[in-house]
Amino acid sequence: MTKEEKKLFQIGTAAKKAGISRQSLQYYIMVGVVEPAEVSDSGRRLFDDVAVERIKLVKKLNKSGYPLRAIRELFLEGRSRSKGSDSE
Repeated sequence: MTKEEKKLFQIGTAAKKAGISRQSLQYYIMVGVVEPAEVSDSGRRLFDDVAVERIKLVKKLNKSGYPLRAIRELFLEGRSRSKGSDSE
């Protein structure tokens, strides 16, 4: 799928699709568990379907009792492993 074909959603729409409030999504962004797929030239945070699925996962993990700090660390660890930095 090319960049032009990728469907992007503004924060309110992304929050609604993920089943959380706009304020919750803003908080998830602030604490670093979710990042927008893109930021427009005017500074609007835009989310794609992958980001929405990640928001849903964060919501589910948090509801299961995982603190957001632990979720963020889990995602950061996964990101560093996917970049091949486990050559210690």
